Amino acid sequence: MIFGGSNMAIFEIKTKKVKKVRVTNAKLERSIQKLFEDNLEEILNIIFLASEYSTTWGGRIDTLGIDKNGSPVIIEYKLNKNENVINQSLSYLRWLLDHKAEFEKLCQKKYIKIEIDWNSPRVICIAESFNKFDLDTVSILPIRIELLRYAIYENGILQIETENYEQVKEEKQTSKAKIKKEKLVYSLEDHLLDKDEKIKKLFYALREKIMSLDKNIIEETKAKYIAYKLSSNFVDVVILSNSLKIFLNVKSGDLNDKWRLARDLTKPKPIGHWGNGDYEVKIDSLEDIEKVFELIQQSYEYNR
Repeated sequence: MIFGGSNMAIFEIKTKKVKKVRVTNAKLERSIQKLFEDNLEEILNIIFLASEYSTTWGGRIDTLGIDKNGSPVIIEYKLNKNENVINQSLSYLRWLLDHKAEFEKLCQKKYIKIEIDWNSPRVICIAESFNKFDLDTVSILPIRIELLRYAIYENGILQIETENYEQVKEEKQTSKAKIKKEKLVYSLEDHLLDKDEKIKKLFYALREKIMSLDKNIIEETKAKYIAYKLSSNFVDVVILSNSLKIFLNVKSGDLNDKWRLARDLTKPKPIGHWGNGDYEVKIDSLEDIEKVFELIQQSYEYNR
């Protein structure tokens, strides 16, 4: 059973009595990788591809996967306080971007039908805790590294939390030598470019409501959409010329849509799409924002 929180204590309720659930003393660090890999879709909505994947530059990627939007995913686990998995994972990312054909062959071998999105690769580091040096390092990187903290409690409870941090904004570089071959960082401005004021106003109104749900929500701008997430995405927004297309990370049949606004993308047969989840909602007016937000709240609760 998975719980997310903000360093809050966890309590078990039994017949009106409350008992604090303690963090287990069992040394499970070495099995945490297998636990994630065996349950990768349930925990992070990522399809597992390989474990301890050897690179031709030396070293092995702990876990290699691909998310439902086609983004290649590198996952590294920090098993001791002094381990520098952040620099290591960046080295693996560089290798992966230089060996795209190898990753594509692996996906074919695993019968992955999703189109690979090389514009938005992901790097995830998982640890019991991160220190100040870890946070300082990731804050100045040009790409966002996803930091996840875990805790294992009595009664087999696994808690996953996202480590929030502020990225330092880099000044724009005009030197051609500093322009990267691969664009890995996108902004809201990229998505709002050439959009009319009506759509901009609609997006910012929806964004404000989404961000008000939880101070721990992370906004990530991808190549094709804007993601809002805790440990995994609960809503993805695609900004179109005359509307917003919203994907809710809820499994088919689990959404209570009393207004019938959402389209089930699995029926009559699964439809490929950007964004996570089985439901799509389109909105083009501020009048529908409260109804759509109620559906987004359901997805938020579903993914907490």
